[in-house]
Amino acid sequence: MRLRATVAGLALAVSSLSASAETIRIAIGTQDTTINCATGGLLIRELGLLDKYLPHDGKYKDADYQVEWKNFTSGAPLTNEMVAGKLDFGAMADFPGSFNGVAHLDAGKRSLFISVLSGSTQGSGNGIVVPASSSVQSLAELKGKTISVPFASTAHGMLLRAVAAQGWDPEKDVRIIAQPPEIAGSALRSNRIEAHADFVPFAELFPSRGFARKIYDGSQAKSPTFHGALVDAAYAKKYPEIVTAYLRASLEADRLFAESPEKYSELIEKVTGIEAEVNFLFHGPLGLQTRDLTWKPEYRKAVATSIDTLKLLKKTDRGLDTAQFIDDQYIRAAFKASGQDYDKALKNYAPLPLKANDALTGKPITDFKRLAQIWVRGEDKVRHYASPEAALTALAQLEKDGKDIRAIYAQAADSGIKLLANQAWYVRGDKGELSAFLLKEQAEQYAQQNGGTALDFVSANQAQAVASR
Repeated sequence: MRLRATVAGLALAVSSLSASAETIRIAIGTQDTTINCATGGLLIRELGLLDKYLPHDGKYKDADYQVEWKNFTSGAPLTNEMVAGKLDFGAMADFPGSFNGVAHLDAGKRSLFISVLSGSTQGSGNGIVVPASSSVQSLAELKGKTISVPFASTAHGMLLRAVAAQGWDPEKDVRIIAQPPEIAGSALRSNRIEAHADFVPFAELFPSRGFARKIYDGSQAKSPTFHGALVDAAYAKKYPEIVTAYLRASLEADRLFAESPEKYSELIEKVTGIEAEVNFLFHGPLGLQTRDLTWKPEYRKAVATSIDTLKLLKKTDRGLDTAQFIDDQYIRAAFKASGQDYDKALKNYAPLPLKANDALTGKPITDFKRLAQIWVRGEDKVRHYASPEAALTALAQLEKDGKDIRAIYAQAADSGIKLLANQAWYVRGDKGELSAFLLKEQAEQYAQQNGGTALDFVSANQAQAVASR
């Protein structure tokens, strides 16, 4: 009897040892060029943040972690690999993320949407562009035209809502065709497409590169959009501490970006080729989108809207219980472990704030509605100006001094979104003040209502040069 007990004890000890020495895979699917996902993938990987938070006590005392990273250009193939069991985590937008949930159910599995990474409750991020040489200035002028879009993407959902807002029939009044961003870029350069709708960062990247012009911002559809992180539900149930660790790493990546947006915009460029000035446009102070890891009601609604749109597109006939699909227990645990207040962050809708002095006068900037910024190549920090006219005055001197200008930014007077200033329209008031707008029609309407003259960037720049003499 004693011998049997000894053997049983040894077997239990061996079993316990093998369990504690378990090799645990952590397979993470990223979308590096979709820069909204940076704090859920690229930055965690490049900065080695995940290792800092992986548990090494309790059942993980002797765990051997096998971390795998795989990059994708869109959410659909990432979802395929998650469903196939090749990935445990994935980062993608609301629309493909909802399809991820449906696809898992179809396969007899479940996935969970565990965190937002970055987004806009207004809808900025998705947009529509036309070739730079096109005469089209607004969506209303695209009736009867061909518009390409990555199918089943968040931009596809935005396009359908924008078309519906015009009162158009998407099957009769416009021709919508499938086209991924890498093909659309070439088509826009060669004028082989009349318009293209896309997700982050392409509606800004293509204009920044000079071969396209943005004519529609997702905020005009007033439909929230975001990118977030998902996990296989069975994996999360088995390894909840690892899910929390991943989200703690995401929180640190978010903090680091907030502290040094130029530095980490440069890192994203180094890894992806997406220019740092475009990354800063989205995620710098008062950026086009807000990095936000909390499940605001608007983002929960975006998931529900995405599911309805999937049904409309006949991509699925299955419903999805968003109350179960969206699971905030892990992000709440990550906030708590990081010493942060989740509920306080949930109520905060402010973009990344800016505390800066005017680069010309040295005086603190207190009103950011007319903020303008210039990023000079070779400088670590973006220069800030209290007004577009101050920035244009500085621009003239910088160019005279032979400085290479990476980007000029302005805040839209109506929506408040950040714009590429050289792509914007302006209204010059009676006292010489400049107000920036995304669209020509917005500037013209403002000028009619408030007085002043609507000008493109070149004309506004010339007018400011004359006024500064």
